[in-house]
Amino acid sequence: MCVIIIKDNQNQIESDIIKSSARLNPDGLGVVWLDDYSVEYFKSTQYRVLNTSRPFIAHFRYATVGKVCKENTHPFVCGRKEDELLMMNGTIRELGDKDTCDTKVLADMLGGLPRHTWKGELEKYFCRFVTINTKRKTYEVYNKDMWTQYKNALYSKANVLETNYIAVYGTLKMNYSNYYRYLSDSSYYGSGTTKDKYPLVINGLPFLIDKKDIGHNVCVDVFKITDETLSRLDMLEGHPNWYVRKQIPIKVGNITRRCWVYFNRREKYKNEILHKTYTQFSKPPIPMFNTFEPIKTISNMNLFTKECESCLEWFDTENESMEFCDSCDKWLKEFYDGI
Repeated sequence: MCVIIIKDNQNQIESDIIKSSARLNPDGLGVVWLDDYSVEYFKSTQYRVLNTSRPFIAHFRYATVGKVCKENTHPFVCGRKEDELLMMNGTIRELGDKDTCDTKVLADMLGGLPRHTWKGELEKYFCRFVTINTKRKTYEVYNKDMWTQYKNALYSKANVLETNYIAVYGTLKMNYSNYYRYLSDSSYYGSGTTKDKYPLVINGLPFLIDKKDIGHNVCVDVFKITDETLSRLDMLEGHPNWYVRKQIPIKVGNITRRCWVYFNRREKYKNEILHKTYTQFSKPPIPMFNTFEPIKTISNMNLFTKECESCLEWFDTENESMEFCDSCDKWLKEFYDGI
């Protein structure tokens, strides 16, 4: 996976995009600051350093070749050319091993070649590259047709651009069967309800019908998803022939946001039970922690959700001393202070 983000202006990138980049690529963050061309290396969980107006080129790593360590974090010096750096998004299987990153091996190879041959060499691979010259204070992008321009920045992959909100009420809900196939890589925004009442009929599968002010405020899970994921969900739901996607207001805690929802085209629901929620299975039982031991509190997003310090996802608060993280799929108990 991996993602390279190039922001060569004073504008700030949306914080959710940066967080999504860290969540999907947890194995290291390297940054070239374009105001002075200095280089810094961080853990992916330190992604908040990019919530800045400083221009930068950042690389979030998802390890496919080579161990996870600072030495395998991009960018890499190109051989003995200490002023030349390389970042890559992609994998070259014939390079590297269990210890050494393939990009590091490629950077060493480039250092032994004449500079004017680099473009031809790099564009032989189905990968995205950036080279940076810290002395001349310039950079060059390769295979640019494979990149995505979004607002004020250039992205080597679009899977971090979760620009759509979708509210799901059936098998796509958190930890339900279709969640793992379609939404497990997307950001969970929170659980909520439809602002208006709608009839929800459950006949094996759930069918939400587009008849406002009938039935209940239906329980939903809200996710932030990419355009690609939205297209996959359209295929799953048979939009617009079987289910029809429509934006409606959804309440998550004290926030109301317009989200995409799939309504079934059927209109007959008389003499059928109208439900508030669809349930496929329940959470595992709450473990018995010693409630007298001090608990370190996770930072709050609002009164209803918290952020997991392990996987960076938001999850519903169960009570003051223990919480269930749907992404980690377990009950959490934070480490004590001092350990």
